[in-house]
Amino acid sequence: MKSPIPPRETLTVEFKSDQKKLSDRDLIEAITCLANTDGGELWLGVEDDGTATGLHPEHRHLNGLGGLVAARTSPSLTVQVETLTIENIEVARIQVPQAKGEVATTNGVYLRRRLKPDGTPECVPMMPHDRTSRASTFGLVDVSAQPVAGSTLQDFDPLERERLRQCIQTYGGDRILLELDDADLDGALGLTARQPDGSRIPTLTGLLLIGRETALRDLVPTHEFAFQVMAQQAVHFNEFRRFPLLKALDWLETNFRPYNPEEELQVGLFRVPVPKVDMSAFREAIANALIHRDYHERAAVHVRLEDESLVISNPGGLVDGVTLANLLTTEPRPRNPRLADAMKRIGLVERSGRGIDSIYRGLLRFGRPAPNYSQTDSKTVFLRLSTDAADLEFLKLVVAEENRQGKSLPIDSLIALAALHETKRLSAEELATYIQRDILQARKTLEFLNEIGLVQAHGITRSRTYTLAPTVYQAAGQKAEYTRQIGFSNLQNEQFVLNYAAQHGQIKRSDVMDLCRLTKDQASKLLQKLKQQGRLNQHGMRRATFYTKVD
Repeated sequence: MKSPIPPRETLTVEFKSDQKKLSDRDLIEAITCLANTDGGELWLGVEDDGTATGLHPEHRHLNGLGGLVAARTSPSLTVQVETLTIENIEVARIQVPQAKGEVATTNGVYLRRRLKPDGTPECVPMMPHDRTSRASTFGLVDVSAQPVAGSTLQDFDPLERERLRQCIQTYGGDRILLELDDADLDGALGLTARQPDGSRIPTLTGLLLIGRETALRDLVPTHEFAFQVMAQQAVHFNEFRRFPLLKALDWLETNFRPYNPEEELQVGLFRVPVPKVDMSAFREAIANALIHRDYHERAAVHVRLEDESLVISNPGGLVDGVTLANLLTTEPRPRNPRLADAMKRIGLVERSGRGIDSIYRGLLRFGRPAPNYSQTDSKTVFLRLSTDAADLEFLKLVVAEENRQGKSLPIDSLIALAALHETKRLSAEELATYIQRDILQARKTLEFLNEIGLVQAHGITRSRTYTLAPTVYQAAGQKAEYTRQIGFSNLQNEQFVLNYAAQHGQIKRSDVMDLCRLTKDQASKLLQKLKQQGRLNQHGMRRATFYTKVD
């Protein structure tokens, strides 16, 4: 029987030996350490190598451990304790939840867990900036709205202020802002914070948007970004900068354009640009990385063009409540709300806060794979945008339909078409995973595409599947592909029916409908076809009809 003890210690797994009786203080500190990171499990009576050596006699009765933890932590922490017997050795598994705020021992000790360079975990003190950083991850404090100690209004750059006003005009920002004088503009965007004596000093948002580069270097030393071009493992471009954000976005776009060739595709009367990377997706992804990064971490935002993708990474990980499984559907939760709001009002990011839709659209409408966040961890967000060659036939299909409707296709529809393009056949249950929504919404999306003729439905409502419509394959010059897809399904259905009849002795039309996901007429036609081929015998009439396999 496999041991329930994890194979090794990790960020969320801690082993503690109890042979010499682990002290209450060490136990409480280890638990708060887990709670202040990602939560996890503490195994009491287990050595560092994962060997179970058992509980000390005084720890054999653990009924009061939960109360001890609650009494010795502030705010009180609730843990779950269970005793397990492994090869006649008793150990305790203490399940520790992730704390939303910081938890201290009643001795005033704050600890957090981290990985050492060799990959093993350790507990270290939580510094003040660690606590503030953690609070911003949970949305408990907005660091970007805080005044920056030591800064003055002289740290604002007049040229960057003028750039801000130009951005509002260029990107369609809140034009009311253009009517304000400098002091009122600073107040409206949260670039300054009023002090008790009535004076104003720059906030982090203010310095990041219109601060002088020297002020940023001295007062916000964690702010840095890099643009790198790596082709066949050779470095073609590699520069680090500390520009204020508006200048940073201009600089990154200017330096990226020479590496972003563009061709044109004629669709009817329209010429459609086909870039290596969609610039709307590029801008949104870069802006997101700069806005949502953790400004307590000494690490740069990296923008790296590789042979097959553009990789954008920013320090800080995803904020609380946002996961890889709900990126498309969760409500916006910016790590730096004041900065995010200012960028929206300037017009540089999506006003709705749904900028990720723009990133998805910028890839999917060109027939490229969806954005890839799979390398994201608790410390860093990684976004990979494919630079594969565009699928021009798929793009023609999307552009033609959008021109016909006079509006963009919904993002869920684009995801569905891309998934069908890749997998050939989908059910509503399968699409629900792609669009991160429930089955009802997935079915609604597929039925919409079915109604406008881009998708063909197969089978009854409860268990129907979908393929791209034959007209889509025909438009793409892939008639044979559609024929193979449907023909293969038909052969599968025939074999399903014959196997069912052989195993159960008989088969009815209702069985075929459930088994093959077919309508009543489709099931009848399939049974009659197999009967005419001499592979099934028919028995009975009307509702009593059933079929048996010919030996």
